[in-house]
Amino acid sequence: MWKVYKYNGNYIQGDLLSKHSSENAALKAAKKSIGHTHTEKKKVNNEIRIWLDSVNHTPMGVIIKNTRGSS
Repeated sequence: MWKVYKYNGNYIQGDLLSKHSSENAALKAAKKSIGHTHTEKKKVNNEIRIWLDSVNHTPMGVIIKNTRGSS
């Protein structure tokens, strides 16, 4: 399950905007609601994070998916 979070002034993973079953749907929803210009995909332990940044690379939000097992 891909979860789209928006920066709320205190935390980058602040407000949950939506949940999606595919990465593509999550990216489309984030583009529509957040309006980011840059993305950076990172895999840390059992979690995939897609950071959403503005033109000057200021964090605007994040998309997170928890995966099962060790990879």
